Amino acid sequence: MKKYFSLVTFSHTIFAMPFAFIGFFLAINTAGGEFSWLKLILMVLCMVFARNAAMAFNRYLDRDIDAKNPRTKVRDIPSGRISAQNALVFTIANCALFIGATFFINPLCFWLSPIALLVVLGYSATKRFTALCHLVLGLGLSLAPIGAYLVVTGQFAVLPVLFSLAVLCWVSGFDIIYALQDEDFDREEKLHSIPSYLGKKRALNVSNILHVFAAIFVIIPLFLTPLSLPYYVGLAIFIGMLIYQHLLVKPNDLSRVNFAFMTTNGIASVAFALCFLFDIYYRSIL
Repeated sequence: MKKYFSLVTFSHTIFAMPFAFIGFFLAINTAGGEFSWLKLILMVLCMVFARNAAMAFNRYLDRDIDAKNPRTKVRDIPSGRISAQNALVFTIANCALFIGATFFINPLCFWLSPIALLVVLGYSATKRFTALCHLVLGLGLSLAPIGAYLVVTGQFAVLPVLFSLAVLCWVSGFDIIYALQDEDFDREEKLHSIPSYLGKKRALNVSNILHVFAAIFVIIPLFLTPLSLPYYVGLAIFIGMLIYQHLLVKPNDLSRVNFAFMTTNGIASVAFALCFLFDIYYRSIL
């Protein structure tokens, strides 16, 4: 089990999962949805299964590329800790579990489940033909708040879409920062990425722009639904972490990329979600 946690980098669940909780409780708070422990558990399971499938498939599809890259050759498949066949079986099993879990939620989630899998698994192939692969990754994670909202309501709405757009821009922006480490390798192997296409400096500019839009999309809900002080605190932390990671990473200094990628973004997502949830509780007792 520890090997498979390593294969799917389970700690990275910290990025999308908090926004799934935002979507779930947003539906209860603004759309009159009823709280259900069963639906909450099924939502969490769907998040875990979909992410497991996406990460395992990424490691399976990129196994030859990872073996060539000095930064990634220690990953589980190139190093021999997990076989490519087992990684593929793990992917298929998690896809089946994901679809099975959606069956017990509602018909809309069930019928949309193959599309969701197509997006999250399809990202792994995009670096072979487009530098917009970062946006596809962002799109995959951005399904979290919309999907969680659908779990409760079975219908679409504007507010979860705004949070999804925030996730899309946020994740795409920090994935560009992470990809700075492989600029030369990607160019040599003819792999596509914003850094290999534009260079470090301009890639960071693109990341800056995406994170500005991420900030805008989490500000807009202030004008559409009642929110109070805790949300403002979460907003300040989230935007502050966006700014901080750009202060950490420079075109000529990538030494703190991993800290910017994991720590600052982990703090941003968890703190923002906790503040959002506390905001709901805070307003309920006023």
